[in-house]
Amino acid sequence: MDHVKTAGHNTAADHVKLAIDALALGQPATHRGLTVFPLTSGLTSSLRYLLLEEGLRKDLVTIGEISEGGSVPELVVENRADRPVLIVDGEELVGAKQNRVANLTMLIPAAGKTIIPVSCVEAGRWSYRTPDFDVTDRVMNARGRAEKLSSVRHSIRERGSRRSDQGRVWESIDEEAAALHAPSETRAMSAMFERHKDTLDDYVGAVEAAPDQVGAVFVVGGRRWGLDLFDQPATFAAFLPKLVRSYGIDVLGRRTRSRERPSEHHAQEFLDRIAAGAFDEHPAVGIGRDVGVVGEGVVAGALVANEAVVHLTAFAEPVRRRSGGNPSGSAESGGGRRYAGYRQRRDALEGRYGGRSS
Repeated sequence: MDHVKTAGHNTAADHVKLAIDALALGQPATHRGLTVFPLTSGLTSSLRYLLLEEGLRKDLVTIGEISEGGSVPELVVENRADRPVLIVDGEELVGAKQNRVANLTMLIPAAGKTIIPVSCVEAGRWSYRTPDFDVTDRVMNARGRAEKLSSVRHSIRERGSRRSDQGRVWESIDEEAAALHAPSETRAMSAMFERHKDTLDDYVGAVEAAPDQVGAVFVVGGRRWGLDLFDQPATFAAFLPKLVRSYGIDVLGRRTRSRERPSEHHAQEFLDRIAAGAFDEHPAVGIGRDVGVVGEGVVAGALVANEAVVHLTAFAEPVRRRSGGNPSGSAESGGGRRYAGYRQRRDALEGRYGGRSS
């Protein structure tokens, strides 16, 4: 592949393409409808940062509501450490007035406070449970992350905002909870993970990170594809159990599965579709640059800092083709994919939620 120049001053988008080009696919592991292709790379970084879980455990980081009254799409992070703190797209933050998830991946600067964009994943509570937030052992379910990523990237391009389609986030959680028989008095996303904890732990036990592994391609039910790539093996190893739970819960919620066995060729095609997409980039929350990608049935987002791709996440479903052989649409134009047609879904939901798409 020859997606990008290798001399001169590369943009953040160029660094994402270089990172994809440098990936090598390994032999997949499969467990009960979830296939995981390991990814290794000759490109790793020496960035020094704390993971959010470590920062909270060492009492170097506090996450709270932005005020006593709070604001659904925003939280404040105080980082008292001497290095940045990494918050990853979809990480679940529990406590305070309602549970949230991070809207994108961020490097929070040292020795200061930063307002971060989040989405609510507990629609039925708006009262203090604890003064501050803690982080859980999971990230948002993969389908929900895909839909959220699509709407956040749209908000960045169209309005310079990093807000999600909050109405769709709530609706998606309700749909998944119903499919998984995981009711919650407060409509909390956490209920579905807690309801299936033992089964999800089995998924985690079936997938191990290799010492040099920096990412993985995940395939749900043989049809829905996801990618999570980090800049360092240690970061990927720390997040792999959370990611496996995220994709595993989607497998459990699917009623049908494809009989097609995912192959290395299909996984490489997925990576190529990401690299061939339309890229945009913007200043990140905190340190670095946000990079978005919209391609043939693909949506992706990345954080690039100090020429390193700190985190790249991407999602896709099979590209349906018309009789003439042309693709039925990109990740923004629909084509029957559940998280692709953001504009159409937004318009349909405005009436139901009183225009409350944030």
